[in-house]
Amino acid sequence: MQLEPDRPVRHPKIEPMTRKYFGTDGIRGTVGQAPITPDFVLKLAHAVGRVLKRDEAHPTVLIGKDTRISGYMLESALESGFNSAGVDVVLLGPVPTPAVAYLTRAQRASLGVVISASHNPFGDNGIKFFSAQGNKLSDDWEHAVEAELDKDPVWADSRNLGKARRMDDAAGRYIEFCKSTFSNDLTLKGLKIVVDAAHGAAYQIAPAVFHELGAEVVRIGCAPDGLNINHEVGATHPQALVDAVRASGAHYGVALDGDADRLQLVDASGRLYNGDELLYLIAADRIARDVDVPGVVGTLMTNMAVEVAFRKRGVKFVRARVGDRYVLEELERHGWILGGEGSGHLLVLDKHTTGDGLVSALQVLQACAGSGKTMAQLLADVTLFPQTLINVRLQPGQDWKTNTLLADETKAVEAELGDTGRVLIRASGTEPLLRVMVEARDPQQAQACAERLVNAVRAG
Repeated sequence: MQLEPDRPVRHPKIEPMTRKYFGTDGIRGTVGQAPITPDFVLKLAHAVGRVLKRDEAHPTVLIGKDTRISGYMLESALESGFNSAGVDVVLLGPVPTPAVAYLTRAQRASLGVVISASHNPFGDNGIKFFSAQGNKLSDDWEHAVEAELDKDPVWADSRNLGKARRMDDAAGRYIEFCKSTFSNDLTLKGLKIVVDAAHGAAYQIAPAVFHELGAEVVRIGCAPDGLNINHEVGATHPQALVDAVRASGAHYGVALDGDADRLQLVDASGRLYNGDELLYLIAADRIARDVDVPGVVGTLMTNMAVEVAFRKRGVKFVRARVGDRYVLEELERHGWILGGEGSGHLLVLDKHTTGDGLVSALQVLQACAGSGKTMAQLLADVTLFPQTLINVRLQPGQDWKTNTLLADETKAVEAELGDTGRVLIRASGTEPLLRVMVEARDPQQAQACAERLVNAVRAG
């Protein structure tokens, strides 16, 4: 069953990227290799500071980071770069990405900066930014920063240098914010919850949030050493959570990624739920409580079963390009509240301005606690279509867009699937990978078609 969208939605094979440094989620790469080097990061902060000072005489930026060992070096470079442009800095220490967004807004700061490579291995790191309102910044803003990077720096003299200080209670402020998004009439008392923080930014915060709402907390992935972030734990390696839930007899398991803006959830049976299912559950709970849900935004990767289920409920569904910034753009365009990705990046805009793994988890647990139903019961009318996603590492200089063998094979696969499935081929915005996805009602057909496309990529 192929559903027609409410408006034309292209499913591009190519996502153009005209920016030199910025990807889909800030600037990211391998530490010690351009652009993730201290000299470039200093220049970047200086350029950002120069852009900020176009509109504000004395800007203040907040800087948070995850637990990677390289965060110390990059934090120092950012601090120097901002101060050299006459911008004040507030250092938050290790806190989740959404905590930086929240605190930037709460503190009326000019900008929020996060040092993190999210779900990537510890050898990578990155820089991303939030506006004064706690939102991701626009492409135009990123273009302005890149233009400033091409100019000679304008170093402030001693009288006009920025200052730096630390916010010692940043984690506590964010814990209270997270708790405020959970209904005052409900509690997590009587529940045992496994919390996997991926040895990342939420390693102290996430267990505290669930504990203070009444749950018995079992911790895994909460012992960072600077080198183990995302290593065989967290939202990108959920088997550790599944095993811990089963071993401990927990009611739920919550896995976050390294910067805690995405999540995966597990129920008492050890069944794993992805972001597509959790997005539907949150929306369905609101509908059940007579809260208006006019529409929901997913991405080109969102499972077709979710789209079908929303349409059956009379809820409009729109697909955005992959990346939470593009989901947010569609939500703002339509004036809607709920959107997200299968990876676990969920947007609940009446609770937070950006994707927040902890807030999203609390929304799901609130739905279960308020209804007295399990996640499986709340998702009884959604059966995901089989998807095969294969990541193909691109070789340096490999131009997959001119691969005629891949183009021909793609046409053949699409003809075979007809209206019972779909193909999506896209380059990662954060890694040198080509993501090949095939969705079909028959899992064996999806796997076989995906492998044909991957072979075409490698042969091209």
